[in-house]
Amino acid sequence: MNATRTTSETEPDGSGTHAASARALARLALLCLAGAVAAVVAGAGQWLILLLGLAGLALAGAGLWWALAHRGPVRLLGAVLALASPVGVLVLYAVSGLWVVAVSAVLAWVAALACARGALRRLRTPHGMHSRSARPPRRPVLIMNPRSGDGKVGRFRLVERAEALGARVILLDLDDDPDPVALARQAVAEGADLLGVAGGDGTQALVAAVAAEHGLPFLVVSAGTRNHFAMDLGLDREDPARCLDALTDGVELRVDLGDVAGRPFVNTVSFGTYAEIVQSPEYREAKAATALGQLPDLLGGEAGTVLHVRADEERLKVPQTLLVSNNPYARADPLGGGRRPRLDGGRLGVIAVCVESAAQAAELALRGERASSVTSLTARRVVVEAEAELIPVAVDGEALTLPPPVVCTIRPGVLRIRVPRHRPGAPYVAPSVDWRRVVRLALGRTPLPLRKKQEQTDD
Repeated sequence: MNATRTTSETEPDGSGTHAASARALARLALLCLAGAVAAVVAGAGQWLILLLGLAGLALAGAGLWWALAHRGPVRLLGAVLALASPVGVLVLYAVSGLWVVAVSAVLAWVAALACARGALRRLRTPHGMHSRSARPPRRPVLIMNPRSGDGKVGRFRLVERAEALGARVILLDLDDDPDPVALARQAVAEGADLLGVAGGDGTQALVAAVAAEHGLPFLVVSAGTRNHFAMDLGLDREDPARCLDALTDGVELRVDLGDVAGRPFVNTVSFGTYAEIVQSPEYREAKAATALGQLPDLLGGEAGTVLHVRADEERLKVPQTLLVSNNPYARADPLGGGRRPRLDGGRLGVIAVCVESAAQAAELALRGERASSVTSLTARRVVVEAEAELIPVAVDGEALTLPPPVVCTIRPGVLRIRVPRHRPGAPYVAPSVDWRRVVRLALGRTPLPLRKKQEQTDD
């Protein structure tokens, strides 16, 4: 089953200018699509060679599956096939003289996608999370991990800069196995009126839960390695010191907080293949080698925990990989990165992947998030069960084991996030293209509701 249901992340936009530009772009998208078809028809005398292009992509996906799901000669053959198929197609096009046709078709297709996404983007305008002005805190306390992000705390002089702005800084002594939750609770008991963290997403989540419990604002400093939470909040990940501007000129957002078996998470909870792999002590030192060593048994079903998943009232097909996120990602593409357009939708994002054969891997390579092996939906409650005594789980990247059933829920709007008034903002992610909708828009059959006047959210 392949389902896609996400909560609305946009508000209607039907003003005259936007409606006209949306329809114009939809028509241009269809024109570019026709150009791509025309380019292919121009090479109609060599249809077989054209079809070999798609076959090459499918073979690359199948080869990648064999390389990951097998060992020995089959793995070697799969790796060769995954690399050689695209190269072979390019050589074939060059020798046959069809490279002009192929390039023209690809360029027209890319233009068609860009125009279609632009049309859908204008049809519904994203509205950001509501913010309100906030007074500077009087007794802010920031907990900093000096090793996080390869030493960003030291490189950007975050301690000195925070203290210069009136904050008290607690440096984690990682040799003494510190407890961020206990430190945060102690800071609250001593009168802190804001809690913040400069560190990874796992530490962010633990301290954020304490802030939510006491109704205090929480400050995110992007000093981690990946900073997914900071990215979706629109913070500057290149210069974490800019996050400290929220202490003097900040606004406040209300966002959701995920909960897995009583433990908070700000990004994701992973079950299945990835969660099994990160349990290995060798993973931190040799990620690729550890993954390649375990994947054949995990993907083949000979190892790992068999998961039974229920999202609200819907039971999902037994997945190899399950990702539960604090609010859904813009796309459910398992082969690419992503981001969440909103963090205040009050819904969990659920992405389940089950690839059982080279044919399904080939379909995944061709169709991406629309493949039958990918299920994407939203829910308020996700229950993961298994016959094992413990289920491997990765919570915001941290490896854990939890007794079943593992219940994931979301706490809407419980977290007060303090962010700088002036910040880069989260990058826009274009929507997946629904060509039926584009056609209806181009023909003027899609109703365009009246545009709602955007309210000023930052005082």
